Amino acid sequence: MNPVAELVAARGAKAQLVVVRDGEVLVDNAFGCSPDVPFLLFSAGKPFVAVLVHLLAKRGLLGLDDPVARHWPEFGRHGKETVTIRQVLQHRSGVPVARGIRRDALVAANWPRSVRALERARPRWPPGEVPAYHILSYGFVLGELVQRVTGKDLRDVLRTELLDPLGLSRTHLGTPASLWRDRVPVRARGMDGKIRQAVFNRRALRQAVIPAATMSSTARDLARFYRMLVNGGELDGVRVLSPDTVAEARRPSSDGETDRLLRLPIRWSQAFQLGGPGPDPARPRPMGRTSGRNTFGHNGSNCCLGWADPDRGLVFAYLTNLLESGLEGAPHQCEVSDAVLAAYG
Repeated sequence: MNPVAELVAARGAKAQLVVVRDGEVLVDNAFGCSPDVPFLLFSAGKPFVAVLVHLLAKRGLLGLDDPVARHWPEFGRHGKETVTIRQVLQHRSGVPVARGIRRDALVAANWPRSVRALERARPRWPPGEVPAYHILSYGFVLGELVQRVTGKDLRDVLRTELLDPLGLSRTHLGTPASLWRDRVPVRARGMDGKIRQAVFNRRALRQAVIPAATMSSTARDLARFYRMLVNGGELDGVRVLSPDTVAEARRPSSDGETDRLLRLPIRWSQAFQLGGPGPDPARPRPMGRTSGRNTFGHNGSNCCLGWADPDRGLVFAYLTNLLESGLEGAPHQCEVSDAVLAAYG
């Protein structure tokens, strides 16, 4: 067993790990499960809907600098009239939550109620002023926009425009009934983790359409998604995005400002979290302390992670089912990312 696999195995969680360099699969391991069973991605699934919005912008169905209210008039109330789609993509709309983290979570499985709550919400900060992580609102705002400009269900648009062209047959928004028996149950450590374990193992929630939380996938599928992105929008002869669309999605929007909700310095693009050294070298960074500034990807509750480093030609997908309290999972993710960079970068 190589050192990276030893790190993963020692944690004792079910997991999948895929590492690809310049199109060559270097690591494809599953721990305690089949490589084909889907894991809940949590926020590691956010880039799917964000990239979809960039794709629709390229087609002219919306503009990134359009006010959200141009396409969703009911959203443009209570100080949100000027919030733009780009500001949502950058976590700068000023509306990181509709009513509060816990209250938003209670209605997250109900799309109409979540949308109405966002329509009634007031910005906590002036739109565009500061980054504040949009835990659930990110997916609902972008997802509702997709449905409004296409006239179709978000799941159908994702399937037609991204998932099917890339051959991501094990990736879904909301766990389908046909895959319920194949799912990987969430495990947890710590009291808050136990609460999340109970919540995220409920069938009603796992099957719900919550774009910022209930995407499910395999490490193989997630790696294919990032391979397409690191290749400039094309994979296996199929072009999904134009190179300039990928570049726009990757373009930095903040350079390590302290996120007002998470209270951590985070580099954001317009669809992804970005790598590179942080202001505090001692703080673990999920993509690795040795990650490059052009690295892009997304963490999911410190238990799932996907990233790509275009300078190294490296793609990384690491999915686990172990939730830990607070930020306790971040050091492990950082350690695995750094081990991959040392071994294969």
